[in-house]
Amino acid sequence: MNKSLLERARAAMPGGVSSPVRAFGSVEGDPPFVARGRGARIWDTTGRGYVDLVGSWGPLILGHTHPAVIDAVVGAASRGLTFGATCPDEVELAEALLARFPCADQLRFVSTGTEAVMSAVRLARGFTGRQRIVKFDGCYHGHADALLVHAGSGLATIGNGAQPSSAGVPACVAELTEVLPLDDEQALDDLFARRGSEIAAVVMEPVPANSGLLLQRPEFLRHVRAVTERHGALLLFDEVISGLRVAPGGACELYSIQPDIVTLGKIIGGGMPVGAYLARAEIMRCVAPLGPVYQAGTLSGNPLAMAAGLATLRELSAPGVYARLESLAARLESGWKTAFAVRGVCANVVRQGSILWICLQPGPAPRAWQQVDKRGAAMYARLHPELLAHGCWMAPSAWEVAFVSTAHDEASIDACVAAMGNALAQVHQVQTARS
Repeated sequence: MNKSLLERARAAMPGGVSSPVRAFGSVEGDPPFVARGRGARIWDTTGRGYVDLVGSWGPLILGHTHPAVIDAVVGAASRGLTFGATCPDEVELAEALLARFPCADQLRFVSTGTEAVMSAVRLARGFTGRQRIVKFDGCYHGHADALLVHAGSGLATIGNGAQPSSAGVPACVAELTEVLPLDDEQALDDLFARRGSEIAAVVMEPVPANSGLLLQRPEFLRHVRAVTERHGALLLFDEVISGLRVAPGGACELYSIQPDIVTLGKIIGGGMPVGAYLARAEIMRCVAPLGPVYQAGTLSGNPLAMAAGLATLRELSAPGVYARLESLAARLESGWKTAFAVRGVCANVVRQGSILWICLQPGPAPRAWQQVDKRGAAMYARLHPELLAHGCWMAPSAWEVAFVSTAHDEASIDACVAAMGNALAQVHQVQTARS
């Protein structure tokens, strides 16, 4: 640990970080500083290496410094860092993404997933002429005011679940956001019976992955689609995490459901700062300069991000890529389940494609935030430093997920399985000594 660097960081930045969960507030120990990454590994400033299962919170599906992505970025940088104008790669990446999401005719690039969802909500309100939106308890859609209501991700980590979930969000803004439990058709039906004519959109992660991995029944997702269509509301799939991850066409392809709007995040730029919102033509015609819904960004369509995105999509289009990810993630799932069973720890290892979550509670895996046993966070807080000590880099929160990339191989997966076994043994030893 670089104590001097940590002190400087805490003096210069709130909590010493640029995003709250990085502060390690809910796990034991201080955060290392990451100096570099390559393939499936990262190294901190002391030279210690780790197998990375965070992948910059998901977008590094090809791993760190993939040669094709780096070459594309270096080539783009040599031509200019930003133009504030449309570049050729922007058009090509837009076409490539629209081919993967046939529910949409057009898209608009932005710089972050938060910006994508925020803009999509504004578009839904502008298109429908309605103000009210619906989200689901525990789901995180970025830090826009309207969506910081019963949100997950870092807000779940720090235990702030009030409505609104952040200071600085006016109550009058939060009042326009209805919050429902996941996996509850009746609650959805009741709300739409009362206020269906006021609802512009239902905003949901089809694969909720910001407060654990709360896998939904396809029947529930189809019910949401049917209810929104019946009442003239839009269905907005937030695929900032699941897009390109769970299938080439994201959860839209996985579940064969066509939402009205899709939002994507930095995975479409190989980890560069980028996002996008996609919809059919009649909706997108409302976006300026064609329509009255204003949204703009100087760095939107940044040439470096566009080049990195194209390189990433080309690599993901190679035969066998998704089958390889599935095989590696299944190996990790199986190994972790065995490690928990050997130690007699009640836990679920929840997986969808190359996304995994360690759910430290007995019984069936939860599908809604209310079903998550928050006491699991205490054990995870003790496990986390032991995982780091044994070379496995995991998210510093019990409610965040793990990601497998194409850069992982059987050896690195097995190393993470061994790290879990060793971490569980160490935690058990400490508990035994204390008792």
